[in-house]
Amino acid sequence: MGDIFPNIKSVDTSSLVDKVESNLIQFFIDHNFKVGDSIPKELELAQSLGVSRTVVREAMLRLRLMGLVESKKHRGAVITSPDLVSILEKSMNPKILDGNTLKEIFEMRLSLEIGMADFIMERVTPDDIAVLKTLVENEPISSDRMIFQIEHEIAFHGKLYEITRNETMKKFQRMLLPVFDYVHKSGLLRNLPPNTNFISHKDIVEIIENGSAEKLRNGMRSHLENHFARLLI
Repeated sequence: MGDIFPNIKSVDTSSLVDKVESNLIQFFIDHNFKVGDSIPKELELAQSLGVSRTVVREAMLRLRLMGLVESKKHRGAVITSPDLVSILEKSMNPKILDGNTLKEIFEMRLSLEIGMADFIMERVTPDDIAVLKTLVENEPISSDRMIFQIEHEIAFHGKLYEITRNETMKKFQRMLLPVFDYVHKSGLLRNLPPNTNFISHKDIVEIIENGSAEKLRNGMRSHLENHFARLLI
């Protein structure tokens, strides 16, 4: 008798609103809707989908919360480009995320900073380098070792994000600041002996001024190795 159960098809438990939401997104894709295009009225959508207007309204509300749809005066609902970082930011409260999620977010931040070397080298200006030099001059000597003072770490790396001229990455970094601060203060990082091969902020500035993107990638990897080593396993 038990052998027949694997043959039972699973029940689709998604709600009607879930299905309408998915159908609307697929409708926008199939009909090549672009940012700024007007969306049919709720009544028209309800009749086309064969559901109540209330269901369509709830699905449209979800799309608004996702940043895919917004209301325009005299035009009704239109397609918009979602601010992906802002959507993430609403749930990026380090106090309600578990330790493993915080660890993975921290790893993502470190990987991103290693990977943005090409943008930094391509877009850095003499004024940017002057700002970086001022930042490192004001850092305490302890910044040349493994344990950083958080405010100096945020200021220096924040400037690196700014140099990329990539607005999404800059927003992403600002979004991660509370996580960055929390992880450093929460005890999620282990305190290990300083790495004798550690590359300091001053070394990073020297590479940016006189080196190459490859050297910067390697320098950032070395600079951040202590962070990787301190992450909980």
